[in-house]
Amino acid sequence: MAELPVLSMSDVRLSFGGTPLFEGVTFTLAKGERAALVGRNGAGKSTLMRVVTGRFAPDSGELWLQPGTEVVAVEQEPDLSSYDTVLDYAAEGLDQPWMAEAELGQFEVDPKADPKTLSGGQIRRAALARAFAREPDVLLLDEPTNHLDVPMIETLEARLKTFPGAVLLVSHDRRFMDNVTTNTLWLRDGKVMKSPRGYAYFDDWAAEIEAAEEKQLAKLKTQMKAENRWLARGVTGRRARNMGRLRKLQAMRAEQANLRAAVSANQATAGLSAQAGDSQSRKVLEAYGLTKAYGALQIVDGLDLKILRGDRIGLIGPNGVGKTTLIKLLLGEIVPESGSVKRNPNLTITYLDQARDTLNPSDTLWEALTPSGGDSIVVQGHPRHVAGYAKDFLFKPEQLRQPVSALSGGERNRLTLAIALAQAADVLVLDEPTNDLDMQTLELLEDMLLSFEGTL
Repeated sequence: MAELPVLSMSDVRLSFGGTPLFEGVTFTLAKGERAALVGRNGAGKSTLMRVVTGRFAPDSGELWLQPGTEVVAVEQEPDLSSYDTVLDYAAEGLDQPWMAEAELGQFEVDPKADPKTLSGGQIRRAALARAFAREPDVLLLDEPTNHLDVPMIETLEARLKTFPGAVLLVSHDRRFMDNVTTNTLWLRDGKVMKSPRGYAYFDDWAAEIEAAEEKQLAKLKTQMKAENRWLARGVTGRRARNMGRLRKLQAMRAEQANLRAAVSANQATAGLSAQAGDSQSRKVLEAYGLTKAYGALQIVDGLDLKILRGDRIGLIGPNGVGKTTLIKLLLGEIVPESGSVKRNPNLTITYLDQARDTLNPSDTLWEALTPSGGDSIVVQGHPRHVAGYAKDFLFKPEQLRQPVSALSGGERNRLTLAIALAQAADVLVLDEPTNDLDMQTLELLEDMLLSFEGTL
């Protein structure tokens, strides 16, 4: 016997600034279901989760939860800044603080640590520990694998597979989604479609839906040609049959417009490309005896390193080991305790940082792309109109005047990529570049990096 729903949405509608985001979202979620919530960046995945938690109220429609249901969310950017210790954060509001301490042990975070000293991965693990310690009925996870190393992702997978409640999760990590999800919710054109199978089967399911839509669009075109020929002959009088045909034609036109929009949205892809600089210098940088520590944590100790043109280097290691710190040491953003780094002064280096701190939340998207003003941006040496270049990264014209703070995590990442890739670079330094990207953009980023001829 199927589990009764613990959560349901019925015809939920929500607009921001007059722009519809949800246009009749309807779905249910039962205990034991682990549903992948998928959709393009900006489709409203994070917003949908905030409707479930009650942070956003829908304009209309109904959100229903079983009486006594506890909902806990782990958002994209957990904020621990107001807490003295990690345990203070994880145990907040709990009658049994030991449960938070036990979960912090499971996720390998020091309960006594100062949150200000934590890496991105450690902050994520602390947020997961806080969530599981509450033993919720519904667990919402928004990009839970961001910043996590592979062993910790596997730990999270194991926890979710034995979690008795309902789970709704958003993630760019295909392998993670394949391994843990039992259902799929596709947020598309303001509505949700549900598949009873996990994310591993999403591509085939989506292809079937898109093929059916294209077939229906072709059928509508044929029907509308016949109806338009009838209309061209003129409608004699206001007979009921004639008025009915007119209403039918109007309905077909509306359906055609909706199908065209759906097919167009599915076929839209970001125009990612990166051009290597002109420098022919062989040496990129050399580090000699590089040493840096934070308290008892030794980041590097006497590191000697040489990076040459065309090298493609992956920097891996457990959360908190100092990967981002090493990058900043090599780029000169942090001063080592001893040793030195010699960088080739003739090379152009583009750095995409993990926190996306280069974006000013109060700037509009237009201002972020054109900080010096005007209506054009120089892209790899050639001027482009800002609206045309923004369209390459799937931004709509009406978004150009929106503040950066209104963009989703994935849209902010796309904007950062747009700014970074506008300039030809000899060296690309990317710290967690896939965070928050939808699957289509992620695949294009992979292709772009494979074809990049500079140093990565």
